[in-house]
Amino acid sequence: MVYTTLQRSQKVLAASRQVHKISAQVQERRAAEETVTGSFASFIHGVQPEHLSEVVRHRSKRMILDSIGVGLLGSMTRVFDITLQYCQQLYVSNAVSSIYGRKGLKLSPTLAAFVNGVAVHSMDFDDTWHPATHPSGAVLPTLLAASQMLPPNSKPNGLDFLLAFNVGIEVQGRLMHFSTEAHNIPKRFHPPSVVGTLGSTAAAAKLLSLSGTQCAHALAIAASLAGAPMANAATQAKPLHVGNAARLGFEAALLAARGMEASPLILDNLPECSGFNAFYGDYQPKPLPLPANSHQFLLEKQDIAFKRFPAHLGMHWIVDAALSVRNLLINYYGSFSPSLIRAILLRIPASKYINRPFPESEHQARHSFQFNACTALLDGEVGVYSFTDASIHRRELTELLAKVLVEHPKDNIANFDEMYGEVALILENREVLTGRCDTFYGHWRRPLSRESLLKKFRSNATYVLPEDKVNAIITIVGNMENLPDSSLLASSL
Repeated sequence: MVYTTLQRSQKVLAASRQVHKISAQVQERRAAEETVTGSFASFIHGVQPEHLSEVVRHRSKRMILDSIGVGLLGSMTRVFDITLQYCQQLYVSNAVSSIYGRKGLKLSPTLAAFVNGVAVHSMDFDDTWHPATHPSGAVLPTLLAASQMLPPNSKPNGLDFLLAFNVGIEVQGRLMHFSTEAHNIPKRFHPPSVVGTLGSTAAAAKLLSLSGTQCAHALAIAASLAGAPMANAATQAKPLHVGNAARLGFEAALLAARGMEASPLILDNLPECSGFNAFYGDYQPKPLPLPANSHQFLLEKQDIAFKRFPAHLGMHWIVDAALSVRNLLINYYGSFSPSLIRAILLRIPASKYINRPFPESEHQARHSFQFNACTALLDGEVGVYSFTDASIHRRELTELLAKVLVEHPKDNIANFDEMYGEVALILENREVLTGRCDTFYGHWRRPLSRESLLKKFRSNATYVLPEDKVNAIITIVGNMENLPDSSLLASSL
């Protein structure tokens, strides 16, 4: 009888403990949903395709198409070759994911995301958002690789893919809006290496159908894999920032799916114990509302900038200003002649890493106000060919660069939503001609037309693909919502 009573007491105690455990879990879940981190996790898990407006679908498909074209072109670069050769030497047991510009070659999903991410940013030709980051390059390679990784009976359809892409973009934008510092041209961390990593994680978590709890852990794991310094801008290492964001963000989601746990408060602003606020000193996060009947994505309010030539976004202002003043000179004198010019004055924002008087490499040239202004003046355009060694080291270009002076007006802020570019030619006869650009064609205030975007895509993609393949990709992306198997897009590359 004593033994039986003891057994019953133990059962009651065990049941009581189980009740307390469940209660604690419920309270913890409720508490998590009230945190910034919990709200992001709930959003990623809960958002549905019907929350995508027509505007968001349209803009995100433009981003996908442009990013693919840039990636295909980037597969011809030296930095891409180095990265690909490195990955091919690694042991791979599940080579299922396609590589830009390499028909028949496949790598493991995370390595494919890495290599394709490098391709997208290898020429600095990828899209740019505000606050400043390159949003597509960290997300699209992850989703392309993940779509091929999943078994045939659980392949996500095109609408699932489009939703996951927008989740990855949304998370990046929301995180950057929590910081005033993030609105300006960066000085410390390269933004895609920070928010891009978490965007990749969010997109993968959505496509892989992670639970809310797993989504929270995935974001926290990704934060431990994020960050790259701006000192590597204008070098071959900079494209690795985007490649790593795609790969490491993907890996964070896969680790969370396998049960790895991390801080449930990583996105919250914790005093004396840095989480995501380690990257931005003025980080002030807010919970992300869980979608009910509708959700307004940031992409609907803030469009994307698409580049017309492969260089840092800031170069587009100065190039358009240079082309404007070049036309003035031709109108006055009938032709452009460097001998007419005594000095060239650039009025540009103060930003050290894109102020390079005499660039020595293609990557430095892509980040040089001086080089891009002088190339536009000399050639009447800037394009892919402008950044070859032969073009960079021309005697006539070097002579023009020697005439450049720089000013940083106080009203010219290093911010892609507020900056301008101005080029003044001081002629030998003392006349001064000035060209100015406040908003270049391709900026979110002056978006590329469909015709211009398709022209850019065709020009980039036809470097490595035949015309019928190029047309097929355009059709697939244009009808993404109706695609029964999203891995068909990756297979078409």
